[in-house]
Amino acid sequence: MNNEYLDIVNDHDVVIGKETRAKVHELGLWHRGAHVFLFTPDGKMLIQKRSANRASSPLLLDCSVSEHVQSGESFLQAAMRGMKEEMGVEGIKLKRLTKFRMNYGINDNEISELYEGVVDPAQVKVDPEEIESVFYVSMGELKEMLKEDETKFCYWFIQLLNLYWDGKGNMQVMD
Repeated sequence: MNNEYLDIVNDHDVVIGKETRAKVHELGLWHRGAHVFLFTPDGKMLIQKRSANRASSPLLLDCSVSEHVQSGESFLQAAMRGMKEEMGVEGIKLKRLTKFRMNYGINDNEISELYEGVVDPAQVKVDPEEIESVFYVSMGELKEMLKEDETKFCYWFIQLLNLYWDGKGNMQVMD
């Protein structure tokens, strides 16, 4: 995974080079990411609990899919790849919600796009290397979970939810 190549981008999301994922994070270079909020037909969000062996934020709650955009790949391609690799689902129609710039943590600077789509829970087959478990919650339940204990959530997931709910995440919206 650390040997995969990522495009390095400038402030305007123009590709200015490429480097290994490990080097990008070592140097804090700006790169691309994609996130997906998947909902059941009755409106519950698929939430993942990251596996214990994840390099960043192990065992924390995350959005349905969070993916680095590999070199030469589009945001949408990365989102679709992430759904297939992490959740085992394909063919989901995604709606692009926004593009933003955010610092995800130490030396983790990304320009990302957020998508949403509808998933049939019976089709979900998680990758146990990446995901400990998944569950489905309503927006009301999710707000209560956050209120009870934010430390159980990935920092970026909290910011994405704040952006989704009221347009006020800790990021710079680009469109």
